[in-house]
Amino acid sequence: MSLSFTRLSPAIGAVVEGIDLARPLNETVRDSLSQALQQHQVLFFRSQDISPQQQRDFAAWFGDLHIHPLYPKIEEIPQIMVLDTAQNDLRDNAIWHTDVTFIDTPPLGSVLAARKLPPYGGDTLWASGTAAYAALSPYFQQLLDGLTASHDFTKSFPLERFGHTPEALARYEATRRSTPPVSHPVIRTHPVSGEKALFVSDGFTTRINELQPAESDALLAFLFAHFAKPEFSVRWRWQPGDVAFWDNRVTQHYAVDDYRPAHRIMHRATILGDKPF
Repeated sequence: MSLSFTRLSPAIGAVVEGIDLARPLNETVRDSLSQALQQHQVLFFRSQDISPQQQRDFAAWFGDLHIHPLYPKIEEIPQIMVLDTAQNDLRDNAIWHTDVTFIDTPPLGSVLAARKLPPYGGDTLWASGTAAYAALSPYFQQLLDGLTASHDFTKSFPLERFGHTPEALARYEATRRSTPPVSHPVIRTHPVSGEKALFVSDGFTTRINELQPAESDALLAFLFAHFAKPEFSVRWRWQPGDVAFWDNRVTQHYAVDDYRPAHRIMHRATILGDKPF
């Protein structure tokens, strides 16, 4: 395979050509993709004909895979999460968020494949946490250094939307017991590049632990709005066969919910990461 990368914006995003994701990787290609992911933070692949098994196998080249505690999964391939508007209320995706930050070791990355798309709409945006951090003044960077924030899955997954049947309620309560709120640094250091990035999101971050509630609310509101500035982001218009692969450690994303009542199905494989520092 001869890979090429076309940058999409100054801050984030590149299209990858010269690869068939249905074929097994070798270490050289995997290392090239890892380096490109570090540089561009989200990679896009067009015209990929991959099965759920092949999607799982591609993601597994980069680490162990997460199984989501609440979302539906493909029964025989539980590492593939199903985002289907006919099955779930997906409002929690129509907000800037970083996946699964409510665990001690949030994901390294995710691989998202388009399975059924609306005739128009349904774009996804990604934003760079390193670009957002770099745009802050040195004084403000110093202010944030050393602060920690709480992340709670119930902020995006409230009981009233995910506990509507006895079975769903039991699953929700089990998740609550096994997944209490966790704390992560407000500024995360990428474990490979050493770059610093904002690591709070409107999806799961509830408070900054060292501040008074009013101070925390004000600072988080600023950081959420700052992270969402267009100059830190790229917007992807999905086509059939598209696959996206992003570095979850230093990005946020937002699935635009503008296509109802059209039907949209996406499959996601999520790669486990390490403890933020």
